[in-house]
Amino acid sequence: MSEQWGWTFADADGAEVTGEPTTTTTFPTQSDAESWFGEVWHELADAGVASVTLHRDGAVVYGPMGLEPAP
Repeated sequence: MSEQWGWTFADADGAEVTGEPTTTTTFPTQSDAESWFGEVWHELADAGVASVTLHRDGAVVYGPMGLEPAP
């Protein structure tokens, strides 16, 4: 059985954000999931996503992690 890695997305109030550009895409590795996130985090922030949480097989790996850029 292979692992499934994926993200959940929340707005500033902690409510789940769905729809584009958030996806229900799963990834085979943590590296793949993090690479995808690195490519699209600006789009996510523009769509109202304030934080993300990484999951492996449904269990939280880390997060929520805010999307605000460092000062």
